[in-house]
Amino acid sequence: MDDGAIQRKSFKLALDIVKLYSRLVEQKEYVISRQLLRSGTSIGANVQEAIGGESRKDFISKLSIARKEARETRYWLCLLRESDLTDMDMAKELAAVNEILRILTAIVMTAKRKPPPTPGNS
Repeated sequence: MDDGAIQRKSFKLALDIVKLYSRLVEQKEYVISRQLLRSGTSIGANVQEAIGGESRKDFISKLSIARKEARETRYWLCLLRESDLTDMDMAKELAAVNEILRILTAIVMTAKRKPPPTPGNS
């Protein structure tokens, strides 16, 4: 997978979440949709923060936060789906967030295993 895949996928999910939020508000669902909007757009923001991280520890920390936000986003999507508050299909968003979770987990695990560069060998 190329380096920009997680950025593109998390940005696309954020766009989809914004659109879903708008449709939910039209259906007068305000509480869960607001939580979904916050967590779903936070994933990509934390990925961007990780890319600009000052150290490997910072990179891992920001991607770990993105992973937590992805898990929360999945929770809100499942809650909306199971609560009968809406009849909208959220399968696409659930599939996207599950893929992002797999990618983030793989990146974090790889970054944790990889030894830090030694001075002069970076």
